[in-house]
Amino acid sequence: MTLKGLKQFVKKEDRRLKRNFPNLANREKMVLARTVKLSEEVGELAAEVLAYHNWQRPSKLINRQEPNLAHEFADVIITTMLIAEELGVDIELALIDKIKKIDKRYQDEK
Repeated sequence: MTLKGLKQFVKKEDRRLKRNFPNLANREKMVLARTVKLSEEVGELAAEVLAYHNWQRPSKLINRQEPNLAHEFADVIITTMLIAEELGVDIELALIDKIKKIDKRYQDEK
């Protein structure tokens, strides 16, 4: 999938979520809810990373279903992009700018 395709999906998902959660029609509530959701998704990703390395306690590993590491990464990315969409942040431009800043830190290294 391209970044363009991901951005199109995020716009479609944004419309679906707004239709399915009309109680979050207020923009501030939507941003807050999505930020809380992002925290949940990061927690799930952390749990998957721990399970991947067998660093979870055995009782959690027993109840674990199939590995979900890739899906948890995707959930974090999609949820982050939904927040950016709601706040009018062009994630592509933000990434380009951030990558330039990171590269600049290491410009003396080759």
